[in-house]
Amino acid sequence: MVGYRLDKNSFLEILEQWNRFLKRKVHLIACGGTAMTLLDIKASTKDVDFMIPDVREHTYLTKTIQKMGYRPQTTAGWKLESDVFVFDLFSGNKIHTTELLDSPFGAGKHTLLKEFSRLYVGVLNDFDLISSKLIRGTGVDMDDCAALVKARGHNIDIDLLTSHFRELVGYDIAVERANSNYDRFLDRLREENLYD
Repeated sequence: MVGYRLDKNSFLEILEQWNRFLKRKVHLIACGGTAMTLLDIKASTKDVDFMIPDVREHTYLTKTIQKMGYRPQTTAGWKLESDVFVFDLFSGNKIHTTELLDSPFGAGKHTLLKEFSRLYVGVLNDFDLISSKLIRGTGVDMDDCAALVKARGHNIDIDLLTSHFRELVGYDIAVERANSNYDRFLDRLREENLYD
């Protein structure tokens, strides 16, 4: 833990504590800044974002962490009174208000990071990770996405990413704003010689 930010080791320690309280399997998929930290793209994050695609597992996990002392802070957010971190636990295929095109459990839609005895921790695929961050489009989101493209090198096909993004935002209520965010992102990639 780095002040008001969590690093990869801190995440894994907290999840190991959660695992000890669980009596059955729960699958978490890291997204947002959490995924970036767990992928070692950034050192730490102040936002904690996990998807729990199975709605029954989401219900079970939130009941379990409530017994551990976590209290609801927002629609998806849970927090210990003594802690500064809010854990956003998104149910189903949604991240905030963005619904993914496919379940993150599909082939190639996530990678396994760590599997505890009952807690499975995966990381969302690059396309959905970048797309979901760019729909919000804050400065930090832009920085994170550029860092991910830089880290992956030529393993990210920007043309396929563009098609994926445009299809995903076609279902969003703020299509124009999201497409504008993505266009700014492409401009940035060109400026940094990450895309022609």
